[in-house]
Amino acid sequence: MSLYDQALEYHSRGRKGKIEVVPTKPVATQSDLSLAYSPGVAEPCRMIAEKEELVYEYTAKGNLVAVVSNGTAVLGLGDIGASASKPVMEGKGVLFKKFADIDVFDIELNAKNPDDVIRACEMLEPTFGGINLEDIKAPECFYIEEELKKRLKIPVFHDDQHGTAVISGAAFLNALEIVGKDISKVRVVFCGGGAAAIACANLYLNLGVKRENVIMCDSKGVIYKGRKEGMNPYKERYAIETSKRTIAEAMEGADAFVGVSVKDGISVNDVKKMAKDPIVFAMANPDPEVLPEDVLKVRPDAIMATGRSDYPNQVNNVLGFPFIFRGALDTMATAINEDMKMAAVRALAQLAREDVPEAVSRAYGGQKFKFGREYLIPKPFDRRALIWVASAVAEASMKSGVARKKIDIASYKDKLEMQLGHSYTVMRGIKRRVKSDSVDAGLARIVLPEGESDKILKAAVTMRDEGICEPILLGNDQIIATKIKELGLEAELKGVKIIRPSTSDLREGYAKKYFEQRQRKGVTLPVARALMKQVNFFGAMMVEQGQADGLLNGINQSYPETLKPALQVIGAKPGSRLAGIYVMVFKRRVLFFADTTVNIEPSAEELADIAIQTAQLAQQFLQQDPRVALLSFSNFGSNNHPYANKVRRAVEIIKDRVPSLTVDGEMQADTALTPDVSKESFPFNSVPGNANVLIFPDLQSGNIAYKLMQKMAEAEAVGPILVGMNKPVFVLQQNSDINDVVNMAAIAAMDIHQRRQAAPSV
Repeated sequence: MSLYDQALEYHSRGRKGKIEVVPTKPVATQSDLSLAYSPGVAEPCRMIAEKEELVYEYTAKGNLVAVVSNGTAVLGLGDIGASASKPVMEGKGVLFKKFADIDVFDIELNAKNPDDVIRACEMLEPTFGGINLEDIKAPECFYIEEELKKRLKIPVFHDDQHGTAVISGAAFLNALEIVGKDISKVRVVFCGGGAAAIACANLYLNLGVKRENVIMCDSKGVIYKGRKEGMNPYKERYAIETSKRTIAEAMEGADAFVGVSVKDGISVNDVKKMAKDPIVFAMANPDPEVLPEDVLKVRPDAIMATGRSDYPNQVNNVLGFPFIFRGALDTMATAINEDMKMAAVRALAQLAREDVPEAVSRAYGGQKFKFGREYLIPKPFDRRALIWVASAVAEASMKSGVARKKIDIASYKDKLEMQLGHSYTVMRGIKRRVKSDSVDAGLARIVLPEGESDKILKAAVTMRDEGICEPILLGNDQIIATKIKELGLEAELKGVKIIRPSTSDLREGYAKKYFEQRQRKGVTLPVARALMKQVNFFGAMMVEQGQADGLLNGINQSYPETLKPALQVIGAKPGSRLAGIYVMVFKRRVLFFADTTVNIEPSAEELADIAIQTAQLAQQFLQQDPRVALLSFSNFGSNNHPYANKVRRAVEIIKDRVPSLTVDGEMQADTALTPDVSKESFPFNSVPGNANVLIFPDLQSGNIAYKLMQKMAEAEAVGPILVGMNKPVFVLQQNSDINDVVNMAAIAAMDIHQRRQAAPSV
C-alpha cells in the first residue's frame, strides 16, 4: 500500500479524524448528571461570575489550547483553505496531547482578512488558556500575532515562526560549542524571508549573533537597503548596505546557513565557499535546500541539520510548542515572551548534552545517540524534554513577570514527572527514601555479575550519581576497564570495585564454603572451585558471606538461569515462599500483582505465604496499610469448585497468621476493584472494592493479567520483584533498559535498608 493510500485509510478508518472529546468526571448515574449539568453546574457558574479567575479552577480552560488557522500556508501545500487545513490542525492537537497532556480544539476560520482572524481570536479568549496560530501566511501572520499579544491576556504563539526558531536555536548553540566558534563573531546567512526565517533571525540575535553579521535572502536574492521588489516592513528590518545580490555571494565565507525556504535553495558549490566547519541547517520540508549527503561529499567538516526524520539533527517543532505551552499554562501566563522562548532554547541545548535513555534508542530501532555532530538536539521521543523545557519556561514566566500563578519549581518537576508515567513518581519516592537511609546506614553494596554489559556500566553510573548504592562489578577486569574507557565513563566510575572471579583471592574460600553447603547434594570441591569462577555463583556467595549487601542480575540470561545459583548459595528465607511480584502503575492507582513469575500451581498454604509477603512489600512501597484481595472466579462461596475452595482456605490461613492484615476473598476482580459492585452485593467485604494487592490463584492467571494490563490498559509494570529470599536477590527481565536496571537497584537498596532496620541490634 502506498503512503498515499495509507494516509487516507489512517484518517478515515473507524471513528473519523484523529481526536475526540472524553469526559473527565463520572457520568454514570443520575447524581453524576445533576452535578455535571443542571442543577449542580449553576454553582461554579456563580463563583466564576463573582471572580473570573476561578474559571481556571472549575473548568478546563487552564489546560485547553486553540489551534487556529485560516489555511493560507499549510505544510508546504500553500493556500488550500480552512477545511483542507483541518487534518493538520487535528494532528497538532494530537501532538499537544501526546507530548504534554494539553487538550486542544482545532479552529479553522474562513477568514483571509487578518483583522477577521484577530477578531475571532478575541472572541474565543474566554474559552481557552492559550492560542497556537498555525499555517497562516506571511506577512499577515506577523501582524495577527502582534495584535493578539497586545489585546489578549492569554499566551499567543505562532509555532511556524517561533517553534522552528527555538529548536534550531538550541541546535545552533550546540553546533557552535562543537566547532568552538564565538557566537558574537559568526557570520550567518538566513534563507527564506518568511515567518520562520525572520523569527529565527530575531532569536539568533537574542542568542548573541551580531546584527552586522547577518545576511537575509529570499526568493529574490539578498535583502538589501533600497530594494523594492517583494519587500514588507518585517523584511525591511534585515535590509543591509551591501553589494551582494545573490545567495551564492552571501554564502562566501559564511559560518552558518539557516534555511527555511525551498528545495534546491542553495547548491553544494555555495557550501564549498563557506568558512571552516560550516553549520548548514537546511530545514525546508519535505525536501531540504541541499541534501546532507551531497554537502558531506564536498565539506566533510560541515555540521548538518534538516527538518526530516531520516537524517540526523531533525529540527522538529514538537520539541518546543507542547512544552512551552505546558509551562505557560501551568503558571497562568498572560503571554509567551522572549525570556520564555530563550529558556526553552537553553533547556533543549543542555538536555542534548545529557546521556540518552535506552528508551529513546529503542524508539529509533536501537540507534545510539551521543552529543556531537550528529546529535545536536534531543529526539522528539525523549520524554525528559517535558520536564526540562516546561519547568524552564515556567520559571522564566515567573521571573519575567507574566505569570499570574507562582509555583515551586522543584514540586512542579515532580508533577511533570507524573505525566511521564506514574512509575516515575513511585520510583522517585523510593529513591528519596533510599538516599535518606544511606545517610545514616551507608550506601548499600550491590553486586552486578554482568559487569561487562554496557547497560550495566551505564546504570552503575546512575546508581552512584543518584546515591542509590555502591555497585560492585563482576567480570573480566580488562574487558570492563576497556568498556568503561570506550563509553567515556572513567570519571563517573573512578574507584568502582571490579572483581574477576577466576583470579580473586576470595574464590578459594567461597569454594570451600559452597562445598560445605552442597557436599551432600552431589557437589565436590573441584566442582565448587569451578562454579566459583562463574560470576553468578561468585556474586551470590559475596552476598552470602557479607562482602556485598545484595545481588542484581539477569539482563542477559533467562529467569531460571539467574535464579538457580542464588537459590543454591543463599536459599529461601526460612518459613517464606519465593514469589515474583509486579508493581502495576496505573494513571490513578498502584496495584501489586502476585505471583507472576515463580509458583505455577500454589497450594492454599503457599498462597497465604505469597499474600503476606506481597503485603509486606506493598507496605514498604506505599508506606500505608495494604488491602489484600485473593482472586478467584468465585465470590465468597458462590462456587464450591476445588480451585475456589483453595483460595477460600488461603484467606482463613492469612487471617489466623496475621489478624491485623486487611484481607478478604475469594472474590472476583471487579469485586476487588469496584466499590459500587462490592457495596451493593457484598457489604461484609473487608476489601470493599479498594484493593491495592491482588493475589492470583495460579501463575498463569497472574502472568496473563499483568501482561494484559500492560498492553490493553497501558499500565506501567515495575518488576519482577523477587520476595522470599534469605538475603536481597533481585532478578532483572532479559533486555531491561538502563532505567529498569536503576529502578531495580533502588528497590534492592530499599530492601537492604529495611532488613538492616529490622535486624536486632548487637
